[in-house]
Amino acid sequence: MQGGLPVMPADAVLQRLFDVAVAAARPGERLAALLPPPPAPPGRTIVIGAGKAAAAMAGVVEAAWPVDRAGGLTGLVVTRCGHGVPTRHIEVVETAHPGADDAAVPAAERILRLAEAAGESDQVICLLSGGGAALLSLPAAGLSLADKHSVTRALVSSGATIREINCVRKHLSGIKGGRLAAAAAPASVCTFVISDVVGDDPSVMAAGPTVADPTTFAEAAAILRRYAVTLPAAVAAYLTAANEETPKPADPRLARNGLTLIATAGESLTAAAAAARALGCQALILADGIEGEAREVGRVLAAMAAYFARRSEPLQPPFVLLSGGVTTTTVDGNGRGGPNGEFLLSMLIALAGHPQVWAIACSTDGFDGSESNAGAILRPGSFATAQALGIDLAGRLADNDSYAVFSALGDLVVTGPTRTDVNDFRAILVTGNGT
Repeated sequence: MQGGLPVMPADAVLQRLFDVAVAAARPGERLAALLPPPPAPPGRTIVIGAGKAAAAMAGVVEAAWPVDRAGGLTGLVVTRCGHGVPTRHIEVVETAHPGADDAAVPAAERILRLAEAAGESDQVICLLSGGGAALLSLPAAGLSLADKHSVTRALVSSGATIREINCVRKHLSGIKGGRLAAAAAPASVCTFVISDVVGDDPSVMAAGPTVADPTTFAEAAAILRRYAVTLPAAVAAYLTAANEETPKPADPRLARNGLTLIATAGESLTAAAAAARALGCQALILADGIEGEAREVGRVLAAMAAYFARRSEPLQPPFVLLSGGVTTTTVDGNGRGGPNGEFLLSMLIALAGHPQVWAIACSTDGFDGSESNAGAILRPGSFATAQALGIDLAGRLADNDSYAVFSALGDLVVTGPTRTDVNDFRAILVTGNGT
């Protein structure tokens, strides 16, 4: 590659930046260093949690825990199928994601019972990460798991933001929105989070099971009206009754709570920027919290990359534009593909084979929406190759069929479970002329 880069293919540069971003989001040494000491006897340490990284985080706790106090360490975490790790003292339950299966509700019930059994001399360590809201699934009294699933699926398909979805989830749950921490009182609760939330708002992460909830039943109902969600009869009746609000900031049951972030999208982007510079690229972090329709974000960033390439300012090629956040896809078609694929397909159409622009867009958890790939790579030659293959790119975009496009191009990125999640990672590499 010309333009100052070392001898490394552009796609390898992009893959390297993604790998660095994921590595920066794993719990590892940072979580170990932040763990509280064991309580004085007879106090116990009860570990609970949920998320795609929950088992990996539990493994870190066990490895860091003093051997002579391991007998006082117990607990249960729930994670996505295929995301478990071997543990000795903390039980790991694997369940489906994003739609919880038959194992999810009993696991959440057991987690709630563990919290309720904690005494004043005990400490509860709660481990949360992306996917926690879906995996920690315990419907409120009178509601079924099917009721919650139908509402959540409708919101996701309608393009609702994660904040809106989690507001509704909290008010249809028996464990989220601070209810788990309230159940653990008067024990102390130390929560550690790998954030998959734009803005890193603790009340939104995993729908805030150990954090006071500022939202209300009225807000949840307004969101459902905004997206014209057809409600199961039991959900409509439950929201109308609104008998028990979630714990609010002044609730005395939350007085002994603390929360620490151990990984964020911003930190992963910073690590990727440092890696880009080490490879000879300038790097600019655009934002760590870009939201919106994936195809619209793709068009905007394609225009930005082309503009910067043409002017060679404020950066000189080779340079990388980095961004994170969580885009959404309004599903109108019948195709396959997640938001990262749709972002790249939109870029592919907008760039029309720009000779200097490469890109990668992947979910840091290893799964783009419900697909088996993390995302994909866009190359300058992708547009011509797609034309040669007879692929109707605009038609595939209209059908939400980005997976088929990048599969045909041979450019899917497949990682398997990464056991972490700080949302989407995007890197756009602009090379020198003729590269």
